[in-house]
Amino acid sequence: MKTPICFTCGCSLVRLGIKGESAVTRKYREKKYSFCCDGCAVMFEKNPEALLKETTDIVVCPSCLAEKPVSQTVEINYRGERFNFCKCPHCMTVFQKDPEYYVKRLSGEIEFSGVFSEGRGCCS
Repeated sequence: MKTPICFTCGCSLVRLGIKGESAVTRKYREKKYSFCCDGCAVMFEKNPEALLKETTDIVVCPSCLAEKPVSQTVEINYRGERFNFCKCPHCMTVFQKDPEYYVKRLSGEIEFSGVFSEGRGCCS
């Protein structure tokens, strides 16, 4: 599953508590890109191709919201959809306890103010 990331620094916007509509955005080649801040948007405008190349294979672990290249993750299918987890076995265990919560959080469907904001920290 794709989740919004900053196309300059690669941070998960969900992890930072930035909802889609409140993210800084820019258009490049008729496509809209999201950023965690104005500074990242300005950097992107200076060299978009290089930054897109750097962030193209970044995925976000549904449990801890860590950003990783696909090659450094473990892939699991849930309800016919692919999810990439960091290699921490705890993350997969946590996901299995409440998968719908983590799927909805990753897609931005539920309110989430940031990774350490609600007692469900990355490894708790």
